[in-house]
Amino acid sequence: MSVVLNDFGCLVVDKRGCHSSEHQEGEEASSPNRLLPLAIHQQPTAPTYQDETVVTMADEIVPFDEAEAAVPFETDMAVGFEDNTADIKLFGKWSLSDVEIKDLSLEDYIGVNGKCATYLPHTAGRYQKKRFRKAQCPVVERLANSLMRKGRNSGKKLMANRIVKHTLEIIHLLTDQNPVQVVVDSIINAGPREDSTRVGSAGVVRRQAVDMSPFRRVNQAIYLITTGARESSFRNIKTIAETLADEIINAAKGSSNSYAIKKKDEVERVAKANR
Repeated sequence: MSVVLNDFGCLVVDKRGCHSSEHQEGEEASSPNRLLPLAIHQQPTAPTYQDETVVTMADEIVPFDEAEAAVPFETDMAVGFEDNTADIKLFGKWSLSDVEIKDLSLEDYIGVNGKCATYLPHTAGRYQKKRFRKAQCPVVERLANSLMRKGRNSGKKLMANRIVKHTLEIIHLLTDQNPVQVVVDSIINAGPREDSTRVGSAGVVRRQAVDMSPFRRVNQAIYLITTGARESSFRNIKTIAETLADEIINAAKGSSNSYAIKKKDEVERVAKANR
């Protein structure tokens, strides 16, 4: 029996010398190295870094770079978020980062960029639970939701999204522009800026002209565009996608051929007469 130092720096007892030669050969065949560890261990030398910082097994100290510490964690997250949103394209095709809202008053109510950038107009958000929350809904999704009108179309959002997808393709072919930009321009042009309301009581009622809020302008524009497309496609050889594309293009140009532009002019004319 002898005490030896193994590869790990520990003292072990070698009992192979206390057996006979025949028994030793049999044990070496079955277990080639029977080494029993002792309670006494030799402590390995602690590794060191270039700055001579001693590292122990219990508490390891990692060299710290001051240049990395200068950049906060939140800044890294913000930069990564902006890069991700810049790459989002509607239906995987139409860029949303370069869409411009030309009316300053409607920037907060037409959701296109930032958090409203989505690959599909189907976010399944709970936009009706609180007032004004639907302003955060992507504007293309609001257009699709407005198509699901009249009882037979209620809840058919996949059909509405397919119609919107075909509409954007047709708009791009006819105008050679980003169709999302054309949709935004049509909503800006189709919203009435002035309306008339009923004022009075006790049987004496008259109409008074009032300014329309930006949020209602967007709501009315989407409603008028989809209503005009729906009525145009009824008993017509044109599909709803084609009539919706024509309506959006005419509204973006401000043409009187658009149903929404006609209704807008009518509402504003009545309101001007009731000032």
